[in-house]
Amino acid sequence: MKQYALTLDLKDDPQLIAEYEQYHRQVWPEVLAAIRQVGIEEMQIFRTGNRMFMLMQTSDDYDPVQAAEYFKSDAKSQQWEQLMDKFQQRLVGAPADQKWVTMDCCFQLSSQ
Repeated sequence: MKQYALTLDLKDDPQLIAEYEQYHRQVWPEVLAAIRQVGIEEMQIFRTGNRMFMLMQTSDDYDPVQAAEYFKSDAKSQQWEQLMDKFQQRLVGAPADQKWVTMDCCFQLSSQ
């Protein structure tokens, strides 16, 4: 199993944040199927203010580049991403084509 941590900001608007969370209470079944199809086994998204943190656990053969290509070719995933773009804003310094930014692990208790 692999693990990935990613971050993203939402637009700092309480109404938009509430709407974003409402969509995530009922993610479209086709989007959930696509997430599982690429090898993502568990995904959790946490929020404080407008900062988001995503923790993903994936299969050992999960490839983020291949997953991104799959999502780009999947019409329903693209529709979802376009809808979510209304709520999301890129982190300062993030590449223009990248919303979720991978985080590096800087501490792990089990290795101490």
